[in-house]
Amino acid sequence: MTRRDTGGAAADADASAGLGLDREAEEVTLAVMAASRLLMAISARALAATDVTLTLPQLRALVAMAGAGPLKLAALAATLGVNPSTALRMAERLEALGHLDRRANPDNRREVVLTLTDSGRALVEDVMAYRRTEISSLVTRLPATTRAALVPALRDLVAAADEAAADPLDAFPAYLA
Repeated sequence: MTRRDTGGAAADADASAGLGLDREAEEVTLAVMAASRLLMAISARALAATDVTLTLPQLRALVAMAGAGPLKLAALAATLGVNPSTALRMAERLEALGHLDRRANPDNRREVVLTLTDSGRALVEDVMAYRRTEISSLVTRLPATTRAALVPALRDLVAAADEAAADPLDAFPAYLA
């Protein structure tokens, strides 16, 4: 059995570099997944501390509305990546809890426009304040050089995902930042 030449030492070095990149990408992926679990846990604790009747998907809907203002039901469904019937059931539940107002669009009576109520806005503010406090507590425990490196890395990660919220201050009103 003969070994087939695939380009010699240069090809071997390229293959090794590719494996190193794959390992590095996997290490970053695992670290981001762990950070994601941490942030989800912080969100769950924030929600439990402020309103035990709300689910994380419902909170996500309220946060989306706080950032975008009044939304048509179809726009909320698209923002959340759910079908309109799911968004409707969520809106009905949030309305029953007093966190949002559903009204027919005056320009097109077939459309429903959703608006946060004062209690919905207050809930979002409370949850965001809790999250900010807990995340800030974690971040302040990191060495200054690690904190400084996190900012561009996280911004690059968000930009790579092509999210509209590349800068949290652009994504949410000032009171949520």
